Amino acid sequence: MATKVHMQKINFNFDCRKATQALNYFAIKAGGTINRMKAIKLVYLADRYHLRKYCRLITNDIYFAMDNGPVASGVKDIAEQSKYIGTNERNYASDYIGAAPWYGMKSKKHIDNDVFSVSDIEALEYSWNKFGHLDREAIVKLTHKYPDWYKHKLSLEQNSRIQMDLSDFFDDPNSDVDKCFELTDEDRDVRREKLEEMLYLESIWR
Repeated sequence: MATKVHMQKINFNFDCRKATQALNYFAIKAGGTINRMKAIKLVYLADRYHLRKYCRLITNDIYFAMDNGPVASGVKDIAEQSKYIGTNERNYASDYIGAAPWYGMKSKKHIDNDVFSVSDIEALEYSWNKFGHLDREAIVKLTHKYPDWYKHKLSLEQNSRIQMDLSDFFDDPNSDVDKCFELTDEDRDVRREKLEEMLYLESIWR
């Protein structure tokens, strides 16, 4: 078995194209314009589903616990057109999405589905169909119920953000909250071990 790796400190290479198209997907589903915070949360829920079912994030992003719930760092930068985005990433993202009034984000072009796998699209559809009806406040409140964020709640009183451990995405919320794909205890153990091995290999290749 691979040597244990601290899962908070290792991450895969962020996929700007998938992150951009995921945001674009949700903007189009919302009628062309969507609140940025809501879109970011929908990406998190899609990533959570995909990691639990396929042991891989869609975006390969780094997740942080913040006051408003789980936040994918690169996705947030793209949605907000942050100064931290590289020139190539900014040019790509700006072709597809742009700013809209009232903290909104708008679609500028049809989705490039070629960047996604079949399972990526499955996860995006799941997120929209399950949670797309929620407004910004409701979806933020929902994400606070997931254990991967909730474990950091008290620490966030002293910290603006805390990097999340992908292994915690396999933990289940309370029974009244959608789990984003059902796992048995055996499934959970297998996926945790697989994820740890993948992250270990990633740490060696870097």
